[in-house]
Amino acid sequence: MSDIGIIILAAGASTRLGQPKQLLTYQGKALIRHIADIAIQSQCQPIVLVLGAYAETIKSHLTNLDIHIIYNQHWSDGMASSIKCGLNAIQAISPNIEAVVLMLSDQPFVSPNLIKELVAEYQTTNSLIVASKYADIVGVPALFHKTLFSELALLQGDMGARKTIRQYYSNCVSIPFAEGVIDIDTLEDYEQLQEHRGNIY
Repeated sequence: MSDIGIIILAAGASTRLGQPKQLLTYQGKALIRHIADIAIQSQCQPIVLVLGAYAETIKSHLTNLDIHIIYNQHWSDGMASSIKCGLNAIQAISPNIEAVVLMLSDQPFVSPNLIKELVAEYQTTNSLIVASKYADIVGVPALFHKTLFSELALLQGDMGARKTIRQYYSNCVSIPFAEGVIDIDTLEDYEQLQEHRGNIY
């Protein structure tokens, strides 16, 4: 799957949490390391991980991994700037890339199999978007065909990829990912995650 890459968005300052969510401990390691390992295990390449706030501290947890770590100088402008930064980087690394999977750094239950399902559904249906469905949301992780890269790059502020998914919903298919509803924005979210699985150390 060398023609399908991954962009991990991990540049935010975690202001609601009060500490870098990327460095919360999950399954015995930093959450960002867990997410990076999942991406690698999916066998998609290349993998671009976009950092911003706390970049140097977070980077120390990502040594010896087959990923490209990119710094978004404009991370404080919001998630859209990190999407654009990641797209520019991944196209420079792999000019013939066919599609990318956008991932966040705070969805702990993403798995290699989920990423592989997104890719398999894309290869079967030739849809422009294959997204994850949870609760009443169709969102990320989601795969986007290269024809939508320019649309994604036009997003602004804290707009995420859901706007593009809504805009091209007729060309989108989804796969179920019930646990995608669990992300970490607050300390309460983290505590609920501990209760949910009991595998935080």
